Amino acid sequence: MPGPDHRPAAAPMPDADTQCAGFRQARLARKTALIEDYVELIDDLLNDGQEARQVDIAARLGVSQPTVAKMLVRLEADGLVTRRPYRGIFLTGAGQEMARASRARHHTVEQFLRALGVSEASARIDAEGMEHYVGAETLRAFRHALEAGLAAFMAKAGKRHDD
Repeated sequence: MPGPDHRPAAAPMPDADTQCAGFRQARLARKTALIEDYVELIDDLLNDGQEARQVDIAARLGVSQPTVAKMLVRLEADGLVTRRPYRGIFLTGAGQEMARASRARHHTVEQFLRALGVSEASARIDAEGMEHYVGAETLRAFRHALEAGLAAFMAKAGKRHDD
């Protein structure tokens, strides 16, 4: 019987280029995640028939209005939003495309988690963070698994945990 200091053998380290690519992708995802969250929320508010106002964005993201104001300056400089005095915030074409792509990634990740048997509430929350870190190849694999009947396979395997 192994002692308390016994550790399982670690997998060999990847080569430097592969490891660097992984870290680079994670840094890029961290950099864009917040921007995508703002843009997607603004799009959600507008699509819900509401005006996208700084106060609403702050409340839904759980941040202060000055924090939102700073981010809106950045989003406007990046060409993702326009602001009109006394009329709220609007997405540019680039902002709408970013929101669409982010929402599609979120939907795929959430559906994949649901197919694995994750509860609806947990899948929604977890997908909100994961959507920014999943690469294109992984998303294609998720979609392929879903289209191939992952949910039915998991149900048959007895691995689904209903809400």
